[in-house]
Amino acid sequence: MIQMPLPDQEVLARRDEIVRALREIVPGEGVIDAELERRAYESDGLTAYGTLPMVVVLPETTAQIVRIMRYCSARGIKVVPRGAGTSLSGGALPLADGVLLGLGKFKRILEIDVENRCVVVQPGVTNLAITHAVQDQGFYYAPDPSSQIACTIGGNVAENSGGVHCLKYGLTTNNVIGIEVVTIDGEIVRLGGKHFDAAGYDLLGVMVGSEGLLGVVTEVTVRILPKPPGARALLLGFPTVEGAGECVAAIIGGGIIPGGMEMMDRPAIAAAEAFVHAGYPLDAEALLIVELDGCDAEVDHLIGMVESIAATHGANSCRISQSEDERLLFWAGRKAAFPAVGRLSPDYYCMDGTIPRRRLAEVLNRMKQMEAEYGLRVANVFHAGDGNLHPLIMYDANNAGELERAEAFGNDILRLCVEVGGVLTGEHGVGIEKRDLMGTMFSKIDLDQQQRLKCAFDPDSLLNPGKVFPELCRCAELGRVHVHAGQVRFPELPRF
Repeated sequence: MIQMPLPDQEVLARRDEIVRALREIVPGEGVIDAELERRAYESDGLTAYGTLPMVVVLPETTAQIVRIMRYCSARGIKVVPRGAGTSLSGGALPLADGVLLGLGKFKRILEIDVENRCVVVQPGVTNLAITHAVQDQGFYYAPDPSSQIACTIGGNVAENSGGVHCLKYGLTTNNVIGIEVVTIDGEIVRLGGKHFDAAGYDLLGVMVGSEGLLGVVTEVTVRILPKPPGARALLLGFPTVEGAGECVAAIIGGGIIPGGMEMMDRPAIAAAEAFVHAGYPLDAEALLIVELDGCDAEVDHLIGMVESIAATHGANSCRISQSEDERLLFWAGRKAAFPAVGRLSPDYYCMDGTIPRRRLAEVLNRMKQMEAEYGLRVANVFHAGDGNLHPLIMYDANNAGELERAEAFGNDILRLCVEVGGVLTGEHGVGIEKRDLMGTMFSKIDLDQQQRLKCAFDPDSLLNPGKVFPELCRCAELGRVHVHAGQVRFPELPRF
């Protein structure tokens, strides 16, 4: 059962005063305090849970953010940063006694520097907008989450987002080279820049994936890549999930690093095909989409190698894209898989765990056994190349107990990921969803060390509290052996 910190009644008693102060900092329509209007911000992509924020503020300048942070820090008011709200782990879930800091108005592309192969953007710029801004010059931004049409680069930085092309070109952390951050006490810090390596400690690496716990990102410098001269994709159908999983390992083991390699099981194939009509083989138990890029001769050679490996592992269908439109159609089905599964079930719970590629078939078979145990179906869509699973657990929230069963099922899947040598998250982050499972992967010593890092940036734990760490400990207590005296009590978080 997911829980959050008890609201600070003293802060709630000062709500009107806080709203007035924020209106002085952000005039006009930049402060939202009416209950009906705050409802739009009560949840993110993890829609099973919601909390009405105390107040929402939508600044337009970094100077306003600085003033907001200084005001909140001086008065002990919690702050939850929010981008587009597409987080699937509850990372942007607001607090009843906190200020929700929306960055949706920070949506300008500040500079396109082709000579240095980078773009400087505000955090509210959508992921796909970066590629659109540079594609006419032959460049693109590589990380491409399925939600790239809506998710923002600031949110990508917070969660270290990936996408179908992260196997070859890396996650957000591999493609961000500089950021500007406002700390909780209102200090502006610049980390990195247009150069590819910064001196000193890797604070940029610390910030990417920090889930809004360390600072508010107000500017991001990303690297852009030249578009490959050619790219083609293969649709490979397999009669068994095991065969597809073994093929994935064999392709990587053969020294081939595809631009992208995705896998879907039968339920996901059927849903995506009905939604997009990409020509997926409906008789397949598993489908691999393998994209190879480079010069034409290289692509042709690699296609031959992949075809041979797939045949060795039992592929019974192979279709190769013959045009750019067809390649994009192959990917359109994969990227629409999440919404497409809505055709199969009124609700689904999207998980995110990562495992070693060689354990893929084993984990999928274990999930099949869990389906029978929990009485719920699963559609599997995942980044096969790097072992990032996205099981979609289908349920009906109108049926008593099904959400609870879906959550328990999801927790067992994540425990299984850790058991086979994987991790709790590949790109969605921990948020509240996986917070209480952190102890399955980290010891108390590990978690205390991570909290010490947070304390260095946020000594009063005002930034996005209640996320990531299963226990909140006072920073002053973390230097001692026994820290449980500083534990904060969590009440049950209401579901929608």
